[in-house]
Amino acid sequence: MASLGSLLAKKKPPLVGVDISASSIKILELSKSGDHFRVERYAVEPLPQNAVVEHTITEVDQVAQTMQRAIKRSGTKCKHVAVAVAGSHVISKVINMPAGLNDQDMQTQLEMEADRYIPYPLDEVNMDWEILGPAENSTEQVNVLVAACRKEIVDDYLAVTQGAGLTPVVIDIETYAMENAYTLIAKHMPGGGMEKTVAVLDIGATTTNINIMHDNRSVYTRDHTFGGRQLTEEIQRRYGLSYEEAGLAKKQGGLPDNYQTDVLRPFMEAMCQEVMRALQFFYSSSPYNSVDQVLLAGGCAQIAGIDELVAARINVPTAIANPFVSMSLSSRVKPQLLSNDAPSLMISCGLAMRSYDA
Repeated sequence: MASLGSLLAKKKPPLVGVDISASSIKILELSKSGDHFRVERYAVEPLPQNAVVEHTITEVDQVAQTMQRAIKRSGTKCKHVAVAVAGSHVISKVINMPAGLNDQDMQTQLEMEADRYIPYPLDEVNMDWEILGPAENSTEQVNVLVAACRKEIVDDYLAVTQGAGLTPVVIDIETYAMENAYTLIAKHMPGGGMEKTVAVLDIGATTTNINIMHDNRSVYTRDHTFGGRQLTEEIQRRYGLSYEEAGLAKKQGGLPDNYQTDVLRPFMEAMCQEVMRALQFFYSSSPYNSVDQVLLAGGCAQIAGIDELVAARINVPTAIANPFVSMSLSSRVKPQLLSNDAPSLMISCGLAMRSYDA
């Protein structure tokens, strides 16, 4: 049986992190010297509207062509890539297993018990597992994280990367890629992020994902339907532009004077409401009733001043996620451009870091 991780064997750095979102493909290549990362190359290439819908690749050829353009624009020569499927496509569960099993025995035992936690026939899923550590209250058991994704979803990601002339080496889960990149930000927090509860809100084109980190581990994640496409569509409607023109105008400017007050500001207020709503969902379904900090990621975090507005509305310190703060940059990378794009590169950064897993 194939597994999400079976493609991981014999990792050969460097791996390029490739994030396929609803609106664009983000490519990132990192190098590492000692403990220090360097950004070698990156590119962001817009996707045709509806090529990816609700985390599902609907137009394999279009997405593969866009990926090819993104790779070319980035200038990377690397053909090995890491991609990630959305957490909403993955069933994951932590279960107790006997300690001391070798990999083969663990795999066999997990497959035998899989029907208890995976509601699909085993031949229809790709499954992977990882030992998290000893189980509480027992020296003879370990906690094992088991993740399973429908084969048809994984096959689309394989088809896209291979269609772009690339070799998929790692298929990760977006939540874990985000967690990986978050560790770079946590290093700069007091106490390295320990004893802190931090809400990372990735606000993309169509979906807002909230990922709550406590002691630098994800304790809660949920998707909400809200994103920057609402702003693009409002620009399109109000100013009589095509979807592509509206997307460009949103990024590059040049819209009429009333854009800031009549279109952008109401969207920013709606975004604050969405952050508040996402946090309320978290508080109502967990033992937590506060967070120490909010980090904004995703394309919508690139809106100037959104961090100050969110902080003022929800009364929680808020910052823009930037995993590259302590990285050096190659001469090919323009610092201001990377700084602008940083919050939308969290997942591709977490994926690119997989080159250097121990």
